[in-house]
Amino acid sequence: MTLPPLRLIPPSPARQRPAGALSMGPVLFNWSPDRWRDFHFRIADEAPVDTVHLGEMVCWKRQPFIAPHLAEVVDRLRAAGKEVVLSSLALVMSEREREAMRDLAAGAGDLMVEANDLAITADLAGRRHAIGPMVNVYNEGTLAFLSRQGACRVCLPAELPARAVGVLAAAGLADIEVQAFGRLPLALSARCYHARSRSLHKDGCQYVCAQDPDGMPVDTMDGRSFLTVNGTQTMSSRYVDLLAELAALKEMGVGRFRLWPQSCDMVAVAHLFRDCLDGRIDPQEAGERLADLVPEAEFANGYIHGREGHARVAEPLG
Repeated sequence: MTLPPLRLIPPSPARQRPAGALSMGPVLFNWSPDRWRDFHFRIADEAPVDTVHLGEMVCWKRQPFIAPHLAEVVDRLRAAGKEVVLSSLALVMSEREREAMRDLAAGAGDLMVEANDLAITADLAGRRHAIGPMVNVYNEGTLAFLSRQGACRVCLPAELPARAVGVLAAAGLADIEVQAFGRLPLALSARCYHARSRSLHKDGCQYVCAQDPDGMPVDTMDGRSFLTVNGTQTMSSRYVDLLAELAALKEMGVGRFRLWPQSCDMVAVAHLFRDCLDGRIDPQEAGERLADLVPEAEFANGYIHGREGHARVAEPLG
C-alpha cells in the first residue's frame, strides 16, 4: 500500500493549546444499545466535558448494536455544545473491517475521526484527525510523522511516564491528551478471551462480554486481582486516577484529559475532574469523593510516575 504524499498541516489556532479540556472516551464495553444511548444523552445534558468519543474500538461485531442510535446521539451531543469525535476500531483483522474503516473515514463529514489503528491513517492523511491511545506514540519522531499526515491531537498510551509526556507536549506538534480515569486499555488480541472463558469460539461468542459491563476480572492463581478482560481486549484491573497529577500535567502542556466510561456515575466523575482542573476543589478531597463514587474500585497512578502501572504513588510529580 502506498501512502499519499505527506504535507505539513499547521495546528488550528482555535484549538492549538486547550487549557484543561475534558474528554469522554468511547464506551469500551458491550453495553446494551438502550444503555449506550441513554448514557450519552445524560453526558450531553449534564457532564462538563468538552469532547465525547463515539464508536466501537474493541470488536466490530458489536457495531451494529449501537449503529441505530448513533445519529441521534451525535445530534444530542452537538446540540449541547460538545465536540463529537468518531473513534475507529483498534485492531483491523479482515478486509470487511478494513472496508468499514474506509467508510468511516469517508463518511465522517465534519466530525473528527480518531485513528486507533494505523490502517485508517492512510485514509485520513491530509485532513485533520486525532490519534488514539492504541497507537504507540512514544517519541517526537513518531509524533512529527503523524502530525505531517494531519494528526492534530494525540491521546498517549497509558504507560508513558510524565517525563516523556512533557517532552511530547513541549514539541508543540499536536494537542496532547492523557488518560486520567477508568480501567486502562492495554492490549488487543485476535482471540476472544471472553468467549474462550465460556468454552465458545469467537465466531459463535453469543456476545457473552455483555454479561460483564465493566469487564471480566482475571485473578492470579493465589487469588490476587491481576487484569480485566473485555472481549478481545486486555485492560487494567485497577482504575487509573490522575486527580492529584492534573495540575502538574497541565503545567507541562498537556491540554486534554480522558475519562473512560465505567458503570458508575460518570457525570459526577466528570464534575470532580472539572472542579479539580479549575481549582475549585483540592485534589485530596476530590480523590476521597471519587473513592465514594466507585467504592468497588482500586486506584492506581504508577505509570505516570515511572513505576509499575498498578502502583499507587502518593508523592507529587517532580
